[in-house]
Amino acid sequence: MPPTSSASALTARLDAARPYVLSAFRIVVGLLFACHGAASLFGVLGGAVGGGTISAGTWPGWYAAVIQLVGGGLVLLGLGTRSAAFIASGSMAYAYFDMHQSSALWPIQNGGEASAMFCWAFFLLVFTGPGALSLDRLFSRSRGEDAPASAAQRTPSAV
Repeated sequence: MPPTSSASALTARLDAARPYVLSAFRIVVGLLFACHGAASLFGVLGGAVGGGTISAGTWPGWYAAVIQLVGGGLVLLGLGTRSAAFIASGSMAYAYFDMHQSSALWPIQNGGEASAMFCWAFFLLVFTGPGALSLDRLFSRSRGEDAPASAAQRTPSAV
C-alpha cells in the first residue's frame, strides 16, 4: 500500500531536516566529550572521577583525557570530524573493554554505559559525516569546492 500524501510530506520534511539534526547531534556529543576531557585535565566541572586532575603522562587516563578534549572539540566544531570521531570511538572502545568489561558483561553492571554510548555515537559520525553546519563544510565552500554530500544527504539511486 503506497504511503499517503501527508505521510510523504512528513517524510520529505524530516529528510530535509536530517543534515541539521545530524549537526546538532554532533555538536552535543562533541561538547559532552570535551567536557570529560576538560574535567580530567583541568579539574573543572567537578574534576576527574574521584575529584582532582589526572597527572600528565599517566597511562591511559591522561592520554584518554587529551583525546576527549581535543577530539571532542574537533567534533564539536565539525573540523576533521570523521578522523576525530574515528579516534574518539576507538578510545572509548578501548576504555570499555580494558576498564569496564572485565568487571561484568553488561554496561549497566560494569559502569561502562558512557564509554559504550560515546563509542557508538562517534562510530556513527565516522560514516555520516558532520552534517550541514560544520567548519569542514565552510572551508570547502570557501575554497570553491563542492562539499561532499554526507550519507545523510544522499538519496539512493533508483534500481
